[in-house]
Amino acid sequence: MPNNLYSSMYNPDVLSCLANLSNDEVFTPPEIVNQMLDMLPQELFNDANTTFLDPACKSGVFLREIAKRLIYGLETEIPNLQERLDHIFHNQLYGISITELTSLLSRRSVYCSKYPNSKYSVSVFNDVSGNIRFKKIQHRWVNGRCAFCGASQKEYQRDESLETHAYEMIHTAKPEDIFNMKFDVIIGNPPYQLSDGGYGISAMPIYDKFITQAKKLKPRYLSMIVPARWFAGGKGLDEFRREMLHDDRIRVIHDFPEAIDCFPGVQIKGGVCFFLWERDNRGDCAVITHRGDSVNEPVSRKLLEDGCSTFIRHNEAIEILRKVKCFGEPSMEACVSSRQPFGLSTTFHGNKVKKHNDIKIFENEGVSFTIRDAITKNIDMIDKYKVFIPRAGSGSDAFPHPILGKPFVGTIGTACSETYIFIGPYSSRVECENVISYITTRLFRFLAMLKRSTQSTTRSIYTFVPVQDFSKSWTDEELYMKYDINEEEIAFIESMIRPMDLTDGDDNGK
Repeated sequence: MPNNLYSSMYNPDVLSCLANLSNDEVFTPPEIVNQMLDMLPQELFNDANTTFLDPACKSGVFLREIAKRLIYGLETEIPNLQERLDHIFHNQLYGISITELTSLLSRRSVYCSKYPNSKYSVSVFNDVSGNIRFKKIQHRWVNGRCAFCGASQKEYQRDESLETHAYEMIHTAKPEDIFNMKFDVIIGNPPYQLSDGGYGISAMPIYDKFITQAKKLKPRYLSMIVPARWFAGGKGLDEFRREMLHDDRIRVIHDFPEAIDCFPGVQIKGGVCFFLWERDNRGDCAVITHRGDSVNEPVSRKLLEDGCSTFIRHNEAIEILRKVKCFGEPSMEACVSSRQPFGLSTTFHGNKVKKHNDIKIFENEGVSFTIRDAITKNIDMIDKYKVFIPRAGSGSDAFPHPILGKPFVGTIGTACSETYIFIGPYSSRVECENVISYITTRLFRFLAMLKRSTQSTTRSIYTFVPVQDFSKSWTDEELYMKYDINEEEIAFIESMIRPMDLTDGDDNGK
């Protein structure tokens, strides 16, 4: 494809450099943009009537790469290069920038001038914005939060000179009024989250709102790259997840379990994905998984397995899960506590010295002691055997991954802060140790991984893990035989899950 107009001006590619920066508003590498554009019917780029919108311009890379394809695709229909450029930039490409700075960057990338009404612009407009607009929007505060995006008033009610991060696309009830036109293709990489004013670094996802608003415009095609946490969970995403997973217009999903394989140098817990939604074409979805330099062959399937409320992101896992589920065994989820199982927060710290009748507390800084009256939930569990396990998962995002932190026996007279959850109750220490043997198996943690969307391991991730006979201990070999897991499936499980060795740490329950 001849792209002399752009190639002579981008060497090295500044957008590739920007894509390597780590930021909540992640810049998209040009090669990923082109993978997304490759999903579209390529005849769109041969049609002078096709219209494109990027509703969250940062670097302008989406519009720039679309322009390259149109410049080539319309060569026959509009032979004169300047006429072709004027038609493409004035009539086919539109963008909404997320900040004033990114509006300038996007115009520089697309028009080769941050001011498209200047003589340096490859296509001259009558104003300084061209078709890449930025309008400073204010949040609409209701009870301390924005009614549109959920942002915290304390965090985002700012001085006039600062960015509000009130993105135009999602701060209107009528997105169709922004440009007052219809679009064939909406494509982009929206901002992912905003602080909601909760404890610590609590944040509300907003990428789902961009997708929802885009659908209101009824484009023929919609493609966005977003965090993959919506597959299984995520704060405030329940309704969005249900709608997406039941939408048979999602025809392609490219899944990156490790975000670094898509965005070099960027860590996004749970990975990222990009998808193609087709308004007029329903059916199964082609799921493609990317792991490092390896790309799986597409597998066409429904987004929800029968009886599942979660998207199983790994194609190889489908048959393994089916083999386990066909036994009809009860789920370990029923044995697992909720977060803050004894009513003690993560910040709880007891006494370092035990007093008469104090109970032992496993907490963030190790072991402490407190009076029984400090326990407000699951009081009956204090004097029962149980298994404690860290609520935060273990290790980095890289596979093979341990998935879970190391479990230990909770003896009689023990409780924990929110740092842990418990599994139980059980009749004896031996039974607890048998449960722990099961947790250390790769199959147990593999099944938990299928529901895990963030580092936090809540009760719901144990949904697919079946209860076993805990009068005995368990090994992977026994479980593989029981569920008829074949060698290829075993190899996949073991490529994903790291062995768990309990011998290199203290038994905190003793």
